Amino acid sequence: MATEKSNDPLHGITLENILLYLVDKYGWEYMCESVRINCFCDNPSIQSSLKFLRKTQWARTKVEKLYIESLD
Repeated sequence: MATEKSNDPLHGITLENILLYLVDKYGWEYMCESVRINCFCDNPSIQSSLKFLRKTQWARTKVEKLYIESLD
């Protein structure tokens, strides 16, 4: 039986893993400049960012877009 593979680059990746990857690749300063949310600019941390992004869909969408673009 063949299993179908998802074409979604976010499939199976947690928001925390996305953040860890982006911070490791770009750093908080670049994240602050590119996404422009306070949790990346003022005393940034993974936990505060996760809390905000889980409640704020527009910000999460921007972070996910940045992640997808970084894979190309």
